[in-house]
Amino acid sequence: MYMGVKAAITKGMERIHKANLVNFGIVPLEFVDEKDYEKIEQGDELEIPDIRTALSGEDNKIRVVNKTKGTEIQATFNLSEGEKEKILAGGTLNVIANKKGGS
Repeated sequence: MYMGVKAAITKGMERIHKANLVNFGIVPLEFVDEKDYEKIEQGDELEIPDIRTALSGEDNKIRVVNKTKGTEIQATFNLSEGEKEKILAGGTLNVIANKKGGS
């Protein structure tokens, strides 16, 4: 939807922004250490290994690899089970389409 964006990492996030991201299947993340914000620059290629596994697990922390700089940071997410379901399905529209197709 948003030019291939899979996640948004912020220092903090308003509830409505988080809800909008989830509705589009984008993972809302926050920096564990806000200083890590300074370690990322425009154009850096970031990778989140095993994101589907992390979203399905108990822990709410996730490793973000900056492939451009060869560094790692920690991010966190605060998602309900329903929000996780929406993200893993690719967004709210996909959840609705899957439920209609299955009825």
